[in-house]
Amino acid sequence: MKLMFIADIHGDRQCLAQALEMFQTEEADYLLVLGDALYHGPRNPIPGGYDPKAACELLNRFRDKIIAVRGNCDSEVDQMVLTYPMMGDYAMVLDQGRRFFLTHGHRYPVAQASLGPGDVYAYGHIHYPVCEQNDEGVFVFNPGSISMPKNQSVRSYGIYGNSTLSVKDLEGRTLLSLGLE
Repeated sequence: MKLMFIADIHGDRQCLAQALEMFQTEEADYLLVLGDALYHGPRNPIPGGYDPKAACELLNRFRDKIIAVRGNCDSEVDQMVLTYPMMGDYAMVLDQGRRFFLTHGHRYPVAQASLGPGDVYAYGHIHYPVCEQNDEGVFVFNPGSISMPKNQSVRSYGIYGNSTLSVKDLEGRTLLSLGLE
């Protein structure tokens, strides 16, 4: 199974369109949306491509491929216009005995995810990539933000395939990579 992770879209239609092109190029099976889909939030500037209605329409085209969780900027009104479930604070995905705990990162820290060695804690919220293994053997993964990168990072997404986690820029160049074997 091949998974693509995106986070912190914040209603930026232009960056989302580019990420969805990469979803098709990558030939991923599912698109995992790690929160903050439509609204930019009161602490963030309005993204250059801010068009939440158009972003909603783009996301809804892929509804049968999306597994999503709620971010701190997502609300019930977002669920009214998105045609896939996105209000859960976390979700789980299984692949060949490996558990992926999906969350936005503002409510469930890795210590509360009840994961074991070899499992993956995937989150958004911080707007910069993380790809590492902690002392308990859990892989901690953040794909960064496709619209508002922080901490001197670039717009990015994540890929899981062939027992490898990778962070790539929106042109598909690998920035970070970690084998899970």
